[in-house]
Amino acid sequence: MNIRAIRGATTCLSNTSDAIESAVQELVSELVNQNKLKAKQIISVTFSVTNDLNACFPAAMARKQHGWEEVALLDCQQMYVKGDLANCIRILAIVNLPEDQMPRHTYLGEASMLRPDRSV
Repeated sequence: MNIRAIRGATTCLSNTSDAIESAVQELVSELVNQNKLKAKQIISVTFSVTNDLNACFPAAMARKQHGWEEVALLDCQQMYVKGDLANCIRILAIVNLPEDQMPRHTYLGEASMLRPDRSV
């Protein structure tokens, strides 16, 4: 197994707990599925959000995932840059992957414009 970093992002429809939870669940599910991850392979996950999202903590929403009780989770606010994508949730997952497996980065919704080469 190799320790690897997997990046991703999505956008949220609005600044509500329900909308943030939905966006986080979709992003996490897609990242896990695309990389064929089991919870025990996930070391830590950092979420960053743009300053227009403050209704809840994305990590608290991710904590609801089955088997994620021992995953180290952290939230932070993304640096503000004028003209940046609004309502954006970014993810950085540190995971153990088999040596022959390359990480698949996950960019969903409007966040696909951040990395069109890696959008799902």
